[in-house]
Amino acid sequence: MRRSSGVLLPVASLPSEYGIGCFDKSAYEFVEQLAKAGQSYWQILPMGPTGYGDSPYQSFSTFAGNPYFIAPSELLRKGYVTREECREAADGTDEKYVRYDILYRKRFSLLRRAFARSGIETDAEYNTFVQENADWLPDYALFMAIKDSKGGQSYLEWEEAIRRREAAAMVSYRNKLIDDVNFYQFLQYEFSCQWKELKDFANERGVRIIGDIPIYVALDSADTWAHPELFQFDGEGRPVGVAGCPPDAFSATGQLWGNPLYDWEAHKKTGYQWWLARIRKCFQWYDMVRIDHFRGFDEYYAIPYGDATAEFGKWEPGPGMELFEALRGELGELPIIAEDLGFLTDSVRRLLSDSGFPGMKVLQFAFDSREDSDYLPYHYERNSVVYTGTHDNATTYSWWKEIKREDRDVALRYLNRGRFTSRKKRTWDLICLAMGSVSDLCIIPAQDYLCLPDTARINTPSTLGFNWQWRMRDGAFDDILCEKIRRMTKLYGREAAKEPEEESGGETQE
Repeated sequence: MRRSSGVLLPVASLPSEYGIGCFDKSAYEFVEQLAKAGQSYWQILPMGPTGYGDSPYQSFSTFAGNPYFIAPSELLRKGYVTREECREAADGTDEKYVRYDILYRKRFSLLRRAFARSGIETDAEYNTFVQENADWLPDYALFMAIKDSKGGQSYLEWEEAIRRREAAAMVSYRNKLIDDVNFYQFLQYEFSCQWKELKDFANERGVRIIGDIPIYVALDSADTWAHPELFQFDGEGRPVGVAGCPPDAFSATGQLWGNPLYDWEAHKKTGYQWWLARIRKCFQWYDMVRIDHFRGFDEYYAIPYGDATAEFGKWEPGPGMELFEALRGELGELPIIAEDLGFLTDSVRRLLSDSGFPGMKVLQFAFDSREDSDYLPYHYERNSVVYTGTHDNATTYSWWKEIKREDRDVALRYLNRGRFTSRKKRTWDLICLAMGSVSDLCIIPAQDYLCLPDTARINTPSTLGFNWQWRMRDGAFDDILCEKIRRMTKLYGREAAKEPEEESGGETQE
């Protein structure tokens, strides 16, 4: 990996007139600003359709895209919707935070109007797309159509015949809900077309996309409904155990995620075909992929299904290098980032080393007054990715206030700063520390470049409520900031290599 840098900003956090970031002009403008700033990467969060809690890590499908990211402006350009309908769909939304309740009520009405007017069923490219994605798309579309017909009810509560996918029930529901099935297929086609156009635009300007996939899938998902044989389910099709993390210094009862656990022996018997399909899909969407919770491939924490906390789980062996060897044998060498944060055992470190994937270094974890930390830059190796913080951390501006005084003193000594240095200067100091580190890749959250407080935080783990909602203000990532970032990026030897296409300018320059 060439020495380089990028910015972390979820698609949902882009400014947009439609209530949530999407593949509209703001996305193209952000790409152009990244290029101006000398950045080589745009890192985003998972792009799957979100369910309860609005978390991108709990999706209805690991293969599908989020319909909210479809730009209404493109539907307007195609003549599928009117400008007034677009305005009505955005009424009541907030430019500072995503209002998922309003989106759920209004956006799908707009999308259904677009589908009804599209005449998409006769489109040759659409039909080719459906055929090329036949391994997952029909199941996902039927799953969502049935879910809608049952008021959003979890598939675990459906009547046995369709929950178990009995042939007669599958045919009956598909015939009864054919319009809804086609609607969900249309959404995936539109998502795919719009995303490909945006990604191509970014790549032409020297900006590559870092995607993100959770290690697990959601319990209530098309993935588990369509392939129960790949998960640890009992004879009734319900989980035996679920995923999470054991109790630690941060949580006395651990973290109960609730995702179903893989039956790794079943995956092994298929030659890991489901994982091959999943990763292949990822590299159609992204140039590089970050895999969340990498240690789960070495050992995973299994919590009995129905437990109220994560206190009584146990560690079980994962697939280890066998999975990654299967991926490498089929797909070649893959640009993957391993999320290896948290407590690591020797076997996890061996797995990371054997895989050759770069791990993550987070500076907010580095300053501990009690002991030395592996996250201090003098411990880094080149094959790593350094962050000031991630989407699960406080913004660095607020972190400086929240960190314990004795740990803050360690950080200030490390940075050769006095106690009365402003938090804004300290934030930029930490960015410079990351940029100057030996790590091949440096990723900085947009909120840190903007020196924003915790009202701009993306997620607080193990909490429900005010997560996944922050939106960047329109014009915040301006030319002055981009020039400051570019000069710093060049100073630390991370500036993007100039491509011939960059000299021609872009369509969305102001």
